[in-house]
Amino acid sequence: MSKIIDIVLKNLCNDHRRNLMEQEIYKLFISQCKNIEYLSWKTRQPLTLFPGASILFSQLHKLSIDIDYVNSDALYDLAQICKDLNTLSIRSCSHYIPDLFYLIDAQRNLKELNLYTEVDEKTGKELSKALARNRTTINNLYLSSIDNIVLSSLTTLVNLKKLTIFHWENYKKIQQYLTIYEFPNLQQLTLMYGHLSSFKEISLLIEKTIGNISEIYIDTTNKTAKETGILIKAIADNCPKINYLHTYIEPKDFIHIKSLLLNCRSLSTIGLKSLEFFINKNDNNIGDELLNIFTLFSPKSLNEIVISGLWKYSSYAFTRFFESFREHPLYYFGFIDSDNYITNDHKIIIRKYINEGVVKSTDTI
Repeated sequence: MSKIIDIVLKNLCNDHRRNLMEQEIYKLFISQCKNIEYLSWKTRQPLTLFPGASILFSQLHKLSIDIDYVNSDALYDLAQICKDLNTLSIRSCSHYIPDLFYLIDAQRNLKELNLYTEVDEKTGKELSKALARNRTTINNLYLSSIDNIVLSSLTTLVNLKKLTIFHWENYKKIQQYLTIYEFPNLQQLTLMYGHLSSFKEISLLIEKTIGNISEIYIDTTNKTAKETGILIKAIADNCPKINYLHTYIEPKDFIHIKSLLLNCRSLSTIGLKSLEFFINKNDNNIGDELLNIFTLFSPKSLNEIVISGLWKYSSYAFTRFFESFREHPLYYFGFIDSDNYITNDHKIIIRKYINEGVVKSTDTI
């Protein structure tokens, strides 16, 4: 909608005339558009007061709203006519607006709540209460930051299937709650850009699921985190349906990748990053063990592999690895972290298997 307005009003500089013209465009949109299921609200126009608003908003199933553009009265009016949202996304909530929580509570079957903003302490407390009140319906939760969220409120989300958490400072508190949380129906787990001292707590969370996890993405700012092997083992033992995995591994824990590949036969994408570890200069090809495990035990479903460029690999192990995928070619192969130890010989080998159709694409050559 905003793009349409920009196109129409691109040569109109007068703020008053531009506001009037924008208002008329929104009025036309609201009165004429039927069966709209998704709306992104990023305007200061009082949309709920325009003719046809009650019909349009009553039919919405998905709403993205920038709180910094919407006043409390508009949220209150919205809550009166918009009650059937399945998905609510909140952006730029820089100040406390109590009617936001009235809108959340007005929904009859809110399944997905996305918070794409940091919130202050007061907003965090009220939002946490709203989560608890909607605990039986919400199954998808996205939190851009949890620093002011009451973490105990997440324990009430008994039907959670997808959990995404970005950015946290109090890692001791989040790790404590990871050991407490029980989301048996969990299918997707994403934890990014926060400090983790250990992967053990995540493994405990995974062990309490019923085997339906299909995606896991872990990214930590702490490159000295411990217990990568415990996490891989928990996934191997409890996630037979997983198809996407991005996490960390230490060379001493490479052995756990074998059970992962043997038990998770639907795995299609795997990314393994390196943590800081002591490099024995006499062990020049520490990554060969990992390549050999992929060579011997990869399921036919596996077609995207990304591994750390901080581990050294011999040309022999590299060649054996690619030869093992002749019967089921890789869609993508690449390196993550860096390519410090990827030589011209490695790149020549990759290019050879690209040309022979064993690998479809790569960013390395």
